[in-house]
Amino acid sequence: MSQKIKKLIEQGEGVSLDFKQLIQNPHKIAKSMVSFANTHGGILLIGVRDNGSIAGIKAEEEFHMLELAASFYAKPEIEFTVEPHTIEGKSVLLVTIPIGENQPYYAKGEDEKWWVYVRVNDNCILASKTTVDFMHAKKHSAKITLGKIEQNILSYLRENDRVTQSELCKMFNLGNRRVGRILVDLMRIQAIRSHTLEKTEFFTLF
Repeated sequence: MSQKIKKLIEQGEGVSLDFKQLIQNPHKIAKSMVSFANTHGGILLIGVRDNGSIAGIKAEEEFHMLELAASFYAKPEIEFTVEPHTIEGKSVLLVTIPIGENQPYYAKGEDEKWWVYVRVNDNCILASKTTVDFMHAKKHSAKITLGKIEQNILSYLRENDRVTQSELCKMFNLGNRRVGRILVDLMRIQAIRSHTLEKTEFFTLF
């Protein structure tokens, strides 16, 4: 077995690595590719089962599905590279997706709607509105001024491990949209960061 592939399989699935026995439809693979592009980038091993055993694939068919997913089921188009490997006489594709330069990336769902996904541990999850707004805001360089509320949020987080958006709404008696804008600004200046655990988003100091 290729040492490169062997090390990846031993590493196991995680935030930057996903095993796919085969590509069943372009919707699902676009979701995985988008989640990598929106997070830290990552690697797809096509032709490898979840338990790390080699299933093998028809490389040309899988490559066609990857191109279809990246071009027509993702927007903007996803950049990727492919390394073909032969292991135990079977074909495996090592697909590398770099972190995207044009975030947020959207995947077309089976409902024909476009959704933003991010990678959390070994799962692709829907991005929160705050995260999507942050991705859009990163493209602009507007000056950010820290007011009293922003300072109070940072003071709270110095004394507490985390806080959710709904908790901040109650704490300051503000609407969800206003608090969302404040959180995006604090993320832009790298004062706080967003985390998602069991589908619950929370914020900590950067």
